[in-house]
Amino acid sequence: MLLPLVRMQAQADTLEAHRFVTQATLFGMGYTNVLDTYLSPQEYTGVEFRTSRETMRMTKLYDGNISAQHFFQAHVAYTGNKVDNNNTFSGLVNWNYALHYQFPLAHGFKLLAGAVGDFNGGFVYNLQNTNNPASAKGHVNLGASGMAIWHTRIRRTPVIFRYQLNVPLMGVMFSPHYGQSYYEIFTLGNTSRVLRFTSLHNQPSFRQMLTADVPVGATKIRFSYLCDIQQAEVNQLRTHTYSHIFMVGWVKNLYRYHGRKVADIPLHLRAY
Repeated sequence: MLLPLVRMQAQADTLEAHRFVTQATLFGMGYTNVLDTYLSPQEYTGVEFRTSRETMRMTKLYDGNISAQHFFQAHVAYTGNKVDNNNTFSGLVNWNYALHYQFPLAHGFKLLAGAVGDFNGGFVYNLQNTNNPASAKGHVNLGASGMAIWHTRIRRTPVIFRYQLNVPLMGVMFSPHYGQSYYEIFTLGNTSRVLRFTSLHNQPSFRQMLTADVPVGATKIRFSYLCDIQQAEVNQLRTHTYSHIFMVGWVKNLYRYHGRKVADIPLHLRAY
């Protein structure tokens, strides 16, 4: 009778933290405010649909105290101006890769701090513009990232709360000049200063997220609120996208071991 228990304990003692993976897939919608003075001096407001996929795991760096986060999201939005005589359609794809040093402060509570690489590409299309109807988006940033994770219980239900804040500190952004067409850039080759350095002085942006993981039966459900504030002023053009999105999805906790996946890993081995 004791032999299976001994084997299970031996297996638990040999678990490697970097093999434990937390995966989350979310879908949601919310409000967005879009401005692009290359297309129009007016703000456009409307609805945004967004999906995200996140993976977190521990690494072997710094004696296993560094966690890695992959965060991919894509969204589309349909917006209109205040006088309701024009609309825009926009889309963006974003991928973040972050490394965080973990600071356990108490049982079930820890702070994370580190750096994040932020890669973005997308477009805004104005449905009534005949000259330059679309604006291309592309920028890469290196920023700071912080996170707080709290494992607690509400009555008898275990809940995991997380707050995360990402702030871009420096990067490179593609932007045409005011009045410059994409024909001039890509056909005539007038590419002078269309790639510009960005920092807090001309791209004061941030992305913050609050999540709660709640078990529902055999499934763990994640509820999330995302406040995504992206703005810039480059080449005499002002752009911003302010999004407030509510999302819901599911979370999987996996342990990858020689091709197999094992659940219920000890808390001290988890990145999340």
